[in-house]
Amino acid sequence: MTYKDRLTFLGSLNGVLIVLYIVSVIVTSDIGAKSSTYAWLDSKAAEKALKITVNDAQNNSELELRKKNYQWFVLNNGFEYPAKQLRIEDFLKILTMRSAWPVRSTSAGTHERFGLTQSASRITIFAETVLLELLVGNEDVLKNEIYMRNAGQNEVRAGDNAIKSYLSSPVESWYNLRLIPESENGSIDLSSVQRLSVYTPQETVVLSRKNRKWEVSGVKPEKTDQNNIDNYIRQVITVEGDNFDDSIKSNDPKFDTTSISIELGNGRIITIRFTSADESGGRFANVSGKDYIYFVPSYQAGKLFRSASSFETQ
Repeated sequence: MTYKDRLTFLGSLNGVLIVLYIVSVIVTSDIGAKSSTYAWLDSKAAEKALKITVNDAQNNSELELRKKNYQWFVLNNGFEYPAKQLRIEDFLKILTMRSAWPVRSTSAGTHERFGLTQSASRITIFAETVLLELLVGNEDVLKNEIYMRNAGQNEVRAGDNAIKSYLSSPVESWYNLRLIPESENGSIDLSSVQRLSVYTPQETVVLSRKNRKWEVSGVKPEKTDQNNIDNYIRQVITVEGDNFDDSIKSNDPKFDTTSISIELGNGRIITIRFTSADESGGRFANVSGKDYIYFVPSYQAGKLFRSASSFETQ
């Protein structure tokens, strides 16, 4: 082999070695990335969940969520209250989405250091059996990550600290306090409403949909402010209380004088009955077919009761 041929051979060999090195780096990097990504619970299994308990060891509190007829409820003081469906979906997404959860330890001897002994905070998800029992421990120094492990395993992983807020939040943060809970997921929206009637001791105002426009009792059709009416109806169907209340019952005569009736295109009628405004302007509210009593603060209640003339173009 001539000197020139040797140079050509060595050059080709170096080229091959460089390509092999680059490929090996890419493959190794990809394997490392895959090994650090993890999902605590299979998304298909999560769809079968019927109960979730969240035990916050730091605040010595426990939350229980139950699923009935595809809807989640919060169990509190022996009563079931409607839960925010989207909040629970976001909570479960943290556990079912494959993301960065690298292994930090496989030794049981490190559990105390990571705050992952049996007395740690705990998330348990049930179907017919336990789907997941997860221990939640300490945060890292920067509080960006949190350590977690399956209750029956020694392996400790660390990842996004977002789940911490679900552990420490008060029970009220899980309540769906919309008087019409279905408006949260959009199953009842503006297009669903055909007529809305507001009854107060002072006057009755009726808003009716006709030929894709709204008519208001006592207001000439050409004078109605359509955008104003649309915004008002959205406020009614999405109005929220600031908590549930058990100081008054749904059959109390205080609910007999003021109400809003909503007629939907599918024939359903939703009636919201209100008490008179208290000193602060707030009102208690009850929705037909349910025993829940909501307290609606003044800044919300004040948007609901308007005169017919307020819907006229200015």
